[in-house]
Amino acid sequence: MKILVTGASGLVGSALVPFLTAREHQVTRLVRKPPGSGAQELSWDPDAGRLDATSLEAFDAVVHLAGESIAQRWTDTKMRRILDSRVTGTRMLACALAALERPPQVMVSASAVGYYGNRGDEVLVEESSPGSGFLADVCCQWEQAAGPVTGGGTRLVVIRIGMILSAAGGALRRMLPPFRFGIGGKLGSGNQYVSWIALDDLLEIILFTLANPALRGAVNAVAPNPVTNLEFTQALGQVLRRATLVSVPAFAIQLMFGEMGEQVLLASARVKPARLTAAAFAFRYPELEPALRRALGKD
Repeated sequence: MKILVTGASGLVGSALVPFLTAREHQVTRLVRKPPGSGAQELSWDPDAGRLDATSLEAFDAVVHLAGESIAQRWTDTKMRRILDSRVTGTRMLACALAALERPPQVMVSASAVGYYGNRGDEVLVEESSPGSGFLADVCCQWEQAAGPVTGGGTRLVVIRIGMILSAAGGALRRMLPPFRFGIGGKLGSGNQYVSWIALDDLLEIILFTLANPALRGAVNAVAPNPVTNLEFTQALGQVLRRATLVSVPAFAIQLMFGEMGEQVLLASARVKPARLTAAAFAFRYPELEPALRRALGKD
């Protein structure tokens, strides 16, 4: 396929591009800078409303991953940036693709399990209702912004991504230093559920959804076995061979990270990949400890 990828310099995109090219797909990056000399790149600027729609013709598929990182303290300015970077760019791209003479067959657009909000031990599947709070609202608007692409006949898949296990970036990379020094531990009560996904499996999920015409709408991109924060802490300590006796109380997380800490680090989302399971997707890493070993090069 000829595939257009946004967010290609991020954690997922930087792994996805070589993953797809190794499988003989032709990948073009849609970037926010002038395209490099000789590189397979196109340029856009969602903030300025600049996108050359004619350059989007003849792609078979689009993978849209672009968006501001949520792993930062949320000031009013940063919250606006987090929302706008997802909604404005997604809507612009979706509308441009729908208006093409030959729209792509499929668009896979990123979202997150933050869609479900803080739900305790409730088992959540794709049909579950959205949660409340800033992050859930961002995910709802983000997913709705991709909707116009279907007006051109393009199949839309929205992947709700869990915590990505990779030492190259994301939450796991931020967690590693204290754990390696033996001062890692559970956050808050430790009872909140963490829905996670191995990076290798996430790449396979993206390819699977691109190629499977039966999949459309929301797809939970998570492993089938979510764990509590305490279980995650114990597994990471075991893989690193470090004690995990330290715990960080909820009030300390709220002081350090504000609303972000409350909605990301302390929230509980027990998410299951019901649609992937029904479609017979085969996870390489359905269990946490082998996935952590793979992510940390200890398998």
